Amino acid sequence: MAEVLPVRGLLYDPARAGRFDDLVAPPYDVISESDRAALEAKSPFNIVRVDLPQGNREEKYRNAARELRRWIEEGILRRDRAPAFYRYHQIFSLAGRQHTRKGFIGRIRLRRFEERVVLPHERTLSGPRLDRLELSRACRTNLSQVFGLYSDPAGTVDAEFGPLDSAAPAIEARLGVVVHRIWRLTDVAAHQRIAAAMAEKKVYIADGHHRYETMLAIRDELRPQARSPRSSIEYGSMFLTAMEDPGLVILPTHRVVHGLPQFQLPRFLERLRPRFEVEKLSAASVGDLRTALARRDRSFLLASGGEVMLLSLQPGAEQAVAGPEPLRGLDVPILHALILEEILGIDRAAQERQTNLRYVKDFDAALEESRRPDVQAVFLLNPTRIAQLKAVADAGEVMPQKSTFFFPKLASGLVLDPIDPLEEA
Repeated sequence: MAEVLPVRGLLYDPARAGRFDDLVAPPYDVISESDRAALEAKSPFNIVRVDLPQGNREEKYRNAARELRRWIEEGILRRDRAPAFYRYHQIFSLAGRQHTRKGFIGRIRLRRFEERVVLPHERTLSGPRLDRLELSRACRTNLSQVFGLYSDPAGTVDAEFGPLDSAAPAIEARLGVVVHRIWRLTDVAAHQRIAAAMAEKKVYIADGHHRYETMLAIRDELRPQARSPRSSIEYGSMFLTAMEDPGLVILPTHRVVHGLPQFQLPRFLERLRPRFEVEKLSAASVGDLRTALARRDRSFLLASGGEVMLLSLQPGAEQAVAGPEPLRGLDVPILHALILEEILGIDRAAQERQTNLRYVKDFDAALEESRRPDVQAVFLLNPTRIAQLKAVADAGEVMPQKSTFFFPKLASGLVLDPIDPLEEA
């Protein structure tokens, strides 16, 4: 099953680079132009300069590689002397409660999805894959981690990090409302126990499908240069956390349908009714809307034309969704198959291009979108549950892109992992 190894990470030296608060960044795919400018203004060494470089076409990748090389030569980034599993905590508040998500960063032997060791749960988009591939070719470094999940009800793996959790962290960085903490576990015996426990497990990708596919592509390209089946190119950089971790939070991503010239709400509702119960929610507050949605499975809210309705799938109607049972019972595949594709005509190719469809994570912002004149409909969803994600992946299926939003995102720039075909992992 999963083969995990410690890694000699490439980390910022705060004596030369400055405060970690000024060095780390969110993942590249959630950074706007204004966000990038703000991050760059924090420090000349902020990781965004490499992870989301500026420039035209191939030039930006050359810029990233040149900047990364300079930081290493000047000691801004230094390679750790001893291999480590890096304990990683994320402390954050949500809905008035404080949470701590715990896991560890290490290397994992790359496996194609058909090998059924590392499993995806949602479809990906072609644009981000190509961008990450070009950046990896230029920099030969994993700048951030893929987020993976494993099942460990007994907490065997987590227990190995227990003594570290009460010690002072080696790194602490605040990014927005989230505090990120890193410790080094360098004990060789603990490494062996963790590797032995993980060898019995499958790993499920929570976030970073594009980056995982990129690591596979780079591995295949560099294999002719490797001298050993344990070359570092055979391993990817991953953050791993247990599915049972109490700090693991999944939020929904809502769908905004726009720019459909022939859309008429009465006709749309008429076409919905054979498969969905439609309940109008008159004069409901935002809190009431959230509560009404949370009480129903296989349901979502429709905001359109100044009205909000609760759409609930009729018993048996899930059989019209293609795929095995785990997929047919999930809100996002039901929405995509029976409404976006079948009724509105937004097929998978259009979804990938985000034609007539965009994604909004915030509930209130999604409702606000429904008031725009170019928006025909907004669909607000409940979050996908961990058990549902696992069931879909185990069945060899994938959900539509953006079916899950694991909150918070991992920080980029905490632990970098060089890609060197001549280096033994």
